[in-house]
Amino acid sequence: MRPLGIAALLLAVLPATASALGFSGPSVGPVPVEFILFGLVLAGVGIFHHQTFKIAVTGVTVISLYKIFFSPFREGTGVSGFGVHVEHEWVILANLFLLLMGFALLARHFEESGVPAMLPKFLPDDWRGAWILLVAIAFISSFLDNIAAALIGGAVAHKIFKGKVHIGYIAGIVAASNAGGAFSVVGDTTTTMMWIAGVSPTEVFECIISSVVAVVFLIPLAMAQQKYQPIQANPDADARVDWTRVGVVLSILALAVTVNIVMNTHFYELSDKGPFLGLAVWAAILGTAGLRKPEWKLLPENLKGTIFLLSLVLCASMMPVEKLPTASWQTAMGLGFTSAVFDNIPLTALALTQGGYDWGFLAFAVGFGGSMIWFGSSAGVALSNMYPEAKNTRQYLQKGYWVTIAYVVAFMTLLAVRGFHPGSTPRTVQAVEAPAAVEAPAQVP
Repeated sequence: MRPLGIAALLLAVLPATASALGFSGPSVGPVPVEFILFGLVLAGVGIFHHQTFKIAVTGVTVISLYKIFFSPFREGTGVSGFGVHVEHEWVILANLFLLLMGFALLARHFEESGVPAMLPKFLPDDWRGAWILLVAIAFISSFLDNIAAALIGGAVAHKIFKGKVHIGYIAGIVAASNAGGAFSVVGDTTTTMMWIAGVSPTEVFECIISSVVAVVFLIPLAMAQQKYQPIQANPDADARVDWTRVGVVLSILALAVTVNIVMNTHFYELSDKGPFLGLAVWAAILGTAGLRKPEWKLLPENLKGTIFLLSLVLCASMMPVEKLPTASWQTAMGLGFTSAVFDNIPLTALALTQGGYDWGFLAFAVGFGGSMIWFGSSAGVALSNMYPEAKNTRQYLQKGYWVTIAYVVAFMTLLAVRGFHPGSTPRTVQAVEAPAAVEAPAQVP
């Protein structure tokens, strides 16, 4: 796909998949100017992969100023409207910041623990070993945040493939982490949002069918990796496991999972009031720093990538999308493609406000769909900090196209097996008042 083709796709997909009803700001035809500005930002990120940070930061600055001076926010107009909007979004932004920075340190702890160096002893030394790693990443993501699963998988891949990781396989790692997070309410921010809103974990779990199918369709990417750089056949002779560092990693993960579950089962009214998951990760990192010192020098290296993602998330949150199309399997499938370029968090929030979705379908769509482009999910952005070559959108699409095939086949398999059935009504659904009954005119005797 040529760069101009990518740009056209990114510019077209956003206004085509959302309705800006009730919007009073400037538009070009039916398209609000905000969508055009955001489309240009995404096109710039897709084409000029060496300048992604500058483009994202410039984009969020321009869109913010445009909204302040020319177009209303949902929360109000001008500087005050922007302030209220940021206040509404700060928890999500802070949580992403803490997780992306903290999990970078976690991944390095894991890499230096010696466990990745010992894995060749247990993995088959052919394409099956590369695919088993993807399966393991999906499994880890089902009970741990998908960002951490992707970074841990990236650290293992760097070791067992001697630093030569195929871009298609990088896309496979992102896809596997998002596939595992999709069917678990503790595996992804979007599924956790559903859980907080009152959607039962069992309603989300049904998409394990599509997740399994999707991971199977990542086998060609494992084969491509084996052809590009064969898996290390045996552990290095001097490889040793640092059990203290393993304990540090497990402590960080355990506290993160515990806080996530406790907050969302016993204190869900407070769960969206602060970045509790991110704070838990950092509390564990600082609490175990005396046992094994984190590699603090990684933080400046990851800061730019983190700010890049936060800029895109903030841009997406300022788009004048008031409602989604009527809930259906076609809409859910379309949201998967939209998630590849438009942040899935506001899309999920709109769906939870609208209601009427089969939540398993939505979870898979907005979770796995973001894997199709590297900046479509937080896991992809996090992994691109470790593998900067993944930021070449053209190469990512060309070499990782099996992710898109996996999404379509897996979604249609779920539809054939389960069928699309509207799920429970979240507590976030906005009630629509019924029109008042009109009395019939009195009969004249």
